[in-house]
Amino acid sequence: MKHELVLEGLNCAHCAAKIEQKLIDTPQYSDVRFSFVTKELSLNCDKRNITSDIQSLVDSIEDGVTVRSADEVEEDEGEEEVGKLKIILLIIAAGLFIVAFILHFFEGNEIICAILSVISAILSGYDVVIEGVKSVMKRRIDETTLMTVAVVAAMVLGEFVEAAAVTVLFGIGELLEDKAVEKSRRDIRKLADIRPDTAYVVNGNTTIDVPAKDVKIGTILEIPPHTRVPLDGVVIEGNTTVDASSLTGESAPVEITAGTELLSGMMNNDRTVRMKTTKAYAEGDGEKLISRFARVYTPVVILIGVLIAVIPSLITGDWATWIHRALVCLVASCPCSIVISVPLAYFAGIGAASKAGVLIKGGRFVETLAEAKCFAFDKTGTLTDHHISVKEIKSTSHYSVEEILQIAASVEAHSAHPIAAAIRNYANEHYISNLELKDHTEISAKGVLASDGTDTYSVVKAEGKNGTAVMKNDDVIGLITVAEQPRKEAGSVIAELKSLGVNQSVMLSGDKESACRNVADQLDITEVYSELLPEDKVSCVDQLIKGNGSCCFVGDGINDAPVLTRSDCGIAMGLGSDAAIESADMVLSAENLSALPKAIRICRRTMATVGLNIAFSLLIKVLVITLAAFGIAPLWLAVVADTGVCLLCVLNSVRLIKQKTT
Repeated sequence: MKHELVLEGLNCAHCAAKIEQKLIDTPQYSDVRFSFVTKELSLNCDKRNITSDIQSLVDSIEDGVTVRSADEVEEDEGEEEVGKLKIILLIIAAGLFIVAFILHFFEGNEIICAILSVISAILSGYDVVIEGVKSVMKRRIDETTLMTVAVVAAMVLGEFVEAAAVTVLFGIGELLEDKAVEKSRRDIRKLADIRPDTAYVVNGNTTIDVPAKDVKIGTILEIPPHTRVPLDGVVIEGNTTVDASSLTGESAPVEITAGTELLSGMMNNDRTVRMKTTKAYAEGDGEKLISRFARVYTPVVILIGVLIAVIPSLITGDWATWIHRALVCLVASCPCSIVISVPLAYFAGIGAASKAGVLIKGGRFVETLAEAKCFAFDKTGTLTDHHISVKEIKSTSHYSVEEILQIAASVEAHSAHPIAAAIRNYANEHYISNLELKDHTEISAKGVLASDGTDTYSVVKAEGKNGTAVMKNDDVIGLITVAEQPRKEAGSVIAELKSLGVNQSVMLSGDKESACRNVADQLDITEVYSELLPEDKVSCVDQLIKGNGSCCFVGDGINDAPVLTRSDCGIAMGLGSDAAIESADMVLSAENLSALPKAIRICRRTMATVGLNIAFSLLIKVLVITLAAFGIAPLWLAVVADTGVCLLCVLNSVRLIKQKTT
C-alpha cells in the first residue's frame, strides 16, 4: 500500500536526510522517497494507517515536525499561521526587552525589570529551552543546549535582562535564517515545476490527460512531438527520433521504432508514437559548523564552571564565593555571540548567493562549497549548450571543400536530423546554393540518399564518430565533422575555478570519447571520463572523493540525480530536469555557469566571517573567564563579554549580504 505524507515544519536538510535514511533502514517500509524541497514523503507499507508511526520516528530525530497525510494538507497555510504567531510573539518579546533594558538603568525598578524580562524570555525562547532540554534527554548537544545553559545561568545570577537579551537576539537570528531557507525552497520548487509529469493515456480513439504517478504498468500512452516521455515503456506503434541527452549525455538524437525501449525523461522530437508502459512512476555528511562547535563547547564550559565551583570550595570551604564566580564564568561564556551570529552569517551568505543566481538549500553546503577543491561536470547541457555545428570539412577526393559542403547540404535538404540542420545552416552561412537533386530517401539511423539522375549521392553517419561521410555512388569523397559548442562562459568559468584554488576539474559524460575530448580540449579540462552510465558516474565521484576528500558535481540531466545525491555538494542547472533539481543541494537558477565562481567566493567569505566571529568571541570569553576565576572580573564585564561581543559579531555577519558578489 502506497502512502503519501507531508512533513510540516521540517527546515533542516541534514535532519531530513537522517529521517529518510532511518525510514529506508526500517524493514517494514519500501520505496521510500522524500523531497526536502516539497516536504513530501512517499513510501510503501502493508499497514493502513502509519501516520503515528512515522511521527514517532521523526520525533526521535527532529522535534517540531508534524506528519500529515498529503490529502489533508493545504500547502503552507498551517506553517504560515505558526510563522505569523512566532513573529508576533518575537515582536512583543523584543518590545518588553527594550523597556526592561531602559528601566534597569534606574534604581527602584528591579522587580518590574525582572517581570518584563522573564515574560520576554518566555515568549521568545520557550521553544529553544524546550528543544534544549529534549536534546539533553536524547543525549545530543546542539545550539539549543547552549542557549538553555546560557539562559538558566543568567537567571540564576539574577541577570534577567541578560536572559531576555539572549533569547530575543537568538530568536531573531533563527527566524531570519528560516525565512531565507524557505525562500530558496519556494524558488527551487518553482524551478522543479517547470516540466509537470503528465501522461496521455489512449482511451479508444482519443487520449486523456492523467498524472503520471497514477498510470499503471501495461497502459498504452501516446507521446506527441516535443513532449517528454513520462514513464518507461516500449514503442508499439510509429517511429520518431528522441533526445536522450538528459539520460545518456549523448547529444545526437536516437532513432526510435516499434519494439524500441523508451525511458522516462526522453524528449520526443518528430512524430507521434504510442508505447506500452513497463514501469510505474515510483520506480523511475556533514553538519553545520555551529553544531560541531556546540558538541565540544558546551561540555567544556560546563566542566570549567563545575571545576571553578567545586575544587576551590573544597579547599577553602567558601562555597558561596566560588559558586558565584562559576556562574559569572557561565554568563561570560554564554555562547549567544556565536549561536546568533553564525546562523545569521549563513543566512547572509545564502541571501547573497540568491542575489547572484544561486539557490542554496542549507548552511552545511555553504561549508562544502567553500572548501571544495574538486569539481566534476556533466557535459551535455552543463558545459555545452546542446547546439551542434560543423567543425571541419575535409575532402578525400578531387572535389573541393566547397563542393563537398554543397553536395552534403543538397542531400540533407529535407532531413529533420539535427546534423542535417547543422550542415544546411553552415552552407547558408557561406552562401552556398543547393544542387538539383531528387529521390531523397532517409534510411533510419544510417543517412540520406539523393540522385541527380546519373549518380547517387549520400551522407552517411560515421560509425563511432561525431560526423558524416559524404559519398558519390560507393566512394567516400569527403568527411564533415560536427561538434557540440561549449557554453560561452564555460571556458572562463573553468579558468576562474583554477584561480580560486580548485585543483581538479573533471568531465563525466555518457557521450562518446571523441565528443567529450573535443569539448574538453576547448575548455582546458584534462581529465575526461566518457560513455558512462549513471552508476558509472557515481563510481567516478566515489573515487574523486577518496582522492580529494570531497567532490562537488554540476549537472542538469535526470541521469545526474544519483551522482548529485552522492557528491558532497550536488549543483543543478536551473532549467535542467526536475529530478536533478530536487536531488541537488544547490541550484544555478539562471542556468549560467558564471554564477558558480561567485557562489564559491560568497561561501568562502561566509566561512571566513563565521571563523572570525568564533575566534573573536572565544578570545574575549577566555580572557573574561580567566579574570572571573580569579575574582577580578565583575558581573558587568561578563555581560559586556556576552552582549557586546554578540552585537559586534551580528554586525559582522549582516555585512555579508551587502557585499558585491563579483
